Amino acid sequence: MSTAQIENVTSTADKAKLAAAVALVLAALAAFYTLPAQGVLIQWSALVACLLLAVIVFFTSLAGRQLIGFGRDAWREVLKVVWPTRKEAMQMTAYVFGFVLIMAVFLWLTDKTLEWLLYDLILGWKK
Repeated sequence: MSTAQIENVTSTADKAKLAAAVALVLAALAAFYTLPAQGVLIQWSALVACLLLAVIVFFTSLAGRQLIGFGRDAWREVLKVVWPTRKEAMQMTAYVFGFVLIMAVFLWLTDKTLEWLLYDLILGWKK
């Protein structure tokens, strides 16, 4: 069994980029709440612009590039999925409904049998 350790190397530039992205998000919120007197268009434009800049800065960092890579890998895996045909999907749905119906009848019969056994035979309670 190997106990190799994984080392995460984060450079100062990446940390600065993440800090800048957080600062831009905070600036977006500050701009939104301090600019209502300037008008709704200015207020929302400042919010969207700062948030867009924050996203751009984040995606230029190592964490952002890793997130993009993860998204690409996930999309490649989704493309590998073999989806069932309409006929197969309908058949499987019918099987599930059939099983649920059979199970419901079985559980109802079990409940009624236990009710009859306990209340009528053992305890002698009549309804």
